[in-house]
Amino acid sequence: MTEPRWLARARTYVGMREIPGPKTSSTIARWLDALKAPSRDDETAWCGTFVGAVVSESGLPPIANPWGARRWLNWGVPLKRPAPGAVVVFWRGSRTGWSGHVGFVVGKDRAGHLMVLGGNQGDMVSIKPFTVDRVLGYRWPACEPLPVAANLPLVSSDGKVSTNEA
Repeated sequence: MTEPRWLARARTYVGMREIPGPKTSSTIARWLDALKAPSRDDETAWCGTFVGAVVSESGLPPIANPWGARRWLNWGVPLKRPAPGAVVVFWRGSRTGWSGHVGFVVGKDRAGHLMVLGGNQGDMVSIKPFTVDRVLGYRWPACEPLPVAANLPLVSSDGKVSTNEA
């Protein structure tokens, strides 16, 4: 099965890190500038910026102000189930608060956790396991054919559920 082009594009950034301290990753700075984010450094939460940049670089329209993770709940069309390439939005802090995390579904691990490719996961672009009880929603580009319902592929994992997305 061929994965969506935006997921393939996101994979090209795996391993890219933010720079601790006053310096900023030139890639993250470029994304922030292109998306007209109010922040210009990688010390801010940049998961939504990563998703917005990847979506845009893949020829899809991002949402306005894409740097806010929960804003992605208004993008594209909702999916009832996760699919490889789906944008997944998580709550962070509290289910009803404003903060969140966003990334792309890659698959699941043996424990049943979602495997998510995202930015600002441990201060880098990485693939990490997330518990499904934090999911607020799954979204799919409105201009793309809906994914065929299937089981998520099994992805190897270190089993350590993500806790550092800020």
